Amino acid sequence: MKRRDFNRASLLSALFAGQLTLKPLHALAENDGKAASSARRIPWQNWSGYQKAKPAARLSPKTEDELAELLKTSELTVRPVGAGHSFTALVPTDGSILSTRHFSSVEALDGNRARVGAGVKLGQLAGQLNELGQALPNMPDINQQTVAGAFNTGTHGTGANFGAMHSYVESLRLVTPRGDILDCSRKQNADIFDAARVSLGSLGVITEYTLKNVEPYKLKLRTEMRPIEEVFDNFHELANNHRNFEMYYIPHCDYALVITTDLSDEPVSPRGEDTDNDSVRDLQKLRDYTAWWPGLRRKLVSSVAAMTEPTESVDWWWNIYPSDRAVRFNEMEYHLPREAIVPALRKVREIAETQHPDVFFPVEVRVVQEDDAWLSPFYKRPSASLATHRYYEEDFLPYFKSIEPIYQPMEGRPHWGKLHTLDAATLAARYPRWKDFNDIRQSLDPKGVMLNDHLRKVFTDV
Repeated sequence: MKRRDFNRASLLSALFAGQLTLKPLHALAENDGKAASSARRIPWQNWSGYQKAKPAARLSPKTEDELAELLKTSELTVRPVGAGHSFTALVPTDGSILSTRHFSSVEALDGNRARVGAGVKLGQLAGQLNELGQALPNMPDINQQTVAGAFNTGTHGTGANFGAMHSYVESLRLVTPRGDILDCSRKQNADIFDAARVSLGSLGVITEYTLKNVEPYKLKLRTEMRPIEEVFDNFHELANNHRNFEMYYIPHCDYALVITTDLSDEPVSPRGEDTDNDSVRDLQKLRDYTAWWPGLRRKLVSSVAAMTEPTESVDWWWNIYPSDRAVRFNEMEYHLPREAIVPALRKVREIAETQHPDVFFPVEVRVVQEDDAWLSPFYKRPSASLATHRYYEEDFLPYFKSIEPIYQPMEGRPHWGKLHTLDAATLAARYPRWKDFNDIRQSLDPKGVMLNDHLRKVFTDV
């Protein structure tokens, strides 16, 4: 769970502290971005360990010219790799994976703008921007993604008046498989700009972005447990009345966690030790101990939720948004028209509680402003996102398979980095500029150098 929800001094922690030792989480090797001999393939896997590959080569160009030559002359598929936080098969290939780690500079420009390398991670970017007297308008709740990885997949935070991360991009530089280096903005190569902001790494490799930022600001964070029906009834009011709003539905519980942040000029009062991962593990222990009596589980979790006092803290923006996600999982997230979110969540809750007694990970719900990037899940549509998770060692397929059909009559658009089963024909019907995007993709990459098996299914259904 997220953001100081169940305190470690709670009844739940007291019940289970020290009574169960779970299997340690395994550290996953991070891609080093160095070239590898074709005679010795170095395995790659994503953060959760679900996606794996043994690429023939690992590339790490240091300049745009070197990158352009690599793409132009490659006889293998080339897939850009970031921090490995996507759950879909965007990276896996037996060709080459390419790191942009050498493109990681951050430079201040006038008007609260910054030129940002594609390979810098969001957490590093936040710190460097702060030193430059700038701030991102919003952030997601994980800060380990690279800038390009986050933008290319439509990664977002929450807030009815805030778009996804790519909506703050003023311009970008794209190196194409034809060997061209293009400057793209609303005034220069405008169609490519609209396609490239969310492009799944299918148009080439983006090396840098120019971001429109704001001055640093403080936020007041409030977390509280509220009866879930009360949250359903007041969902849109909560979203409209706070700068940032999100909620977590806790499976097999009658309460939901509500998290809000608003601008503040109060003195800093840090939020304290991060207990998110402890809370998730507590929920896992409770599920295991009460498997023989599901009603007891609901009673215990609901009792703890009802007893949990609200918490408040004030801090600078970069300390409020992200949280440490040490407990690994696999995830499916769909973006729906905002008016459809509460009916969808009610159906998800019904399925989770009647068909999946083993589910313990909370379901995350956020709101996102519309934008105009062609493959943005928020294209021309104020949206709300609904994310379901399964512990990384558990089979997510039955749970996700039973829930995904809920979103289809609502014209749900999946997060590009989260698990889904939609094919090109279905996706084309959900995105008004789908054909325009594919036309540009084919013109920039006529040989399909940037396409692995997953992207061929997404774009060509082959």
